[in-house]
Amino acid sequence: MTDAQAQKLYIGGEWVEPAGGHYEVVAPADESVVGLAPEASRAQVEEAARAAAEAFESWSRTKPEARAAILDRAADIMQREFEPWTALARAETGAPTGIARGMQVGVGVARFRRYAKGALEPVEKGLPPQVTEAGPMGKASILGALEVRQPVGVVTCITSYNNPWANPAGKVAPALAMGNTVVVKPAPQDPLSVFKMAAALAEAGVPAGVVNVVNGQSVEVGEAAVDSPDVDMVSFTGSTAVGRRIAEVCGRSMKRQLMELGGKGAAVVFEDADLDAAVMGIGTTFSFYSGQICTAPTRVIVHRSVYEQLVEKLTGYLAFMKVGDPAAAGTVVGPVISAAHRDRVESYIELGKKEGARIAHGGERPVVGDGRGFYVAPTLLVDCTNDMRVVREEIFGPVVVVVPFDGDEEEAVRLANDSDFGLLNYVWSGDSARAFRVARRLRAGGVGVNTIGRNMEAPFGGFKRSGVGRDVGSYALHAYSEIQSIVWTG
Repeated sequence: MTDAQAQKLYIGGEWVEPAGGHYEVVAPADESVVGLAPEASRAQVEEAARAAAEAFESWSRTKPEARAAILDRAADIMQREFEPWTALARAETGAPTGIARGMQVGVGVARFRRYAKGALEPVEKGLPPQVTEAGPMGKASILGALEVRQPVGVVTCITSYNNPWANPAGKVAPALAMGNTVVVKPAPQDPLSVFKMAAALAEAGVPAGVVNVVNGQSVEVGEAAVDSPDVDMVSFTGSTAVGRRIAEVCGRSMKRQLMELGGKGAAVVFEDADLDAAVMGIGTTFSFYSGQICTAPTRVIVHRSVYEQLVEKLTGYLAFMKVGDPAAAGTVVGPVISAAHRDRVESYIELGKKEGARIAHGGERPVVGDGRGFYVAPTLLVDCTNDMRVVREEIFGPVVVVVPFDGDEEEAVRLANDSDFGLLNYVWSGDSARAFRVARRLRAGGVGVNTIGRNMEAPFGGFKRSGVGRDVGSYALHAYSEIQSIVWTG
């Protein structure tokens, strides 16, 4: 292992040796070592938060045009380094080349471009004047009012392993655009890409302390990034269980929160649906990063009259999905992130069998190349009921469960809403009026009608245990700001 492969922390504008040394980042595809990731100490995380706090006053008063220019230059640098950084993302995440290019680095670049423009969006809005009569509060007057969006302060961004480009970019870029400073704590499984993002920002001219990246496998690294008194807000993407613990800490000191947590997306398929379109949408659970995505339509609720036909089509669709090396041409399904996660996903498949589900496809551990790597076969569990754990809990792997229903849309809505989660749900129906009627009744932050596509200006976030707050588009700028009222008389 060369020194060039040993990543340093980025604190206060400097690349700093980690107090806890380094650990190996393992490639999910073949278990080779991608590089050495830094292990920060609690003191270094606290130092990063202090650096961000010290930089806030100046950065928050920087002209929006200057902030926009830095974000744009950072995007230029990411584009310049697109190929090597795509290769790194593919290596440390196990995502197939197309996903690493388009949905990881590509989306990262796009989000920096979007929030370079976002930095220039108006932050002031005049409100209607109010006429007040003379009284205990003073003489008669006309009161004007102005709504002003102000930056929150220091934002800790804790990001997920499933997309080390799009997810951090979706936090860091809007936070910086609004004038906040950030402490970024990447997922320990694949943090090296996030340090490349920091390098792009440093080269683009971001002032010292405005962006800080700390990392570590130790729980105390994340805890320090949350409980530091210098941190004003925590933006977290990850599991509901971890999100709940972070929320408890934030609550003690009234820190702002933005939580994007787990999902168990219901895909309601009515008898008049275009089944081929539904299968293409549901199939993204298998093809998009091996199901390690909280927005996936993993829980299919299908009318009994088309149940067998849908299962047959899904099974046929799966038969053509190539599981293999993410760098190889034609690979659709790569590995999951780690051996521990592979074991977790496989344990859910076994649990499903014990609960009475039938495996219509998959279920075995595929052998790729010399047998190394953390591969899980795309698996379809059918004949499920809503009380099964495989139906109720987030598996976060290439596993789809199918639940039939016999009644009308009332039963479909009841089954879809009978979940602790409410991130993204989906409806497939040939009757647009019914599809929209059902969509409005689903308790989820977003609903796709005859599509799994997302409008990237639409608000994103969850109901119930799927999260708190909304981001994406201008909603992300709102998420990383506080609203101030200025009132005057005239």
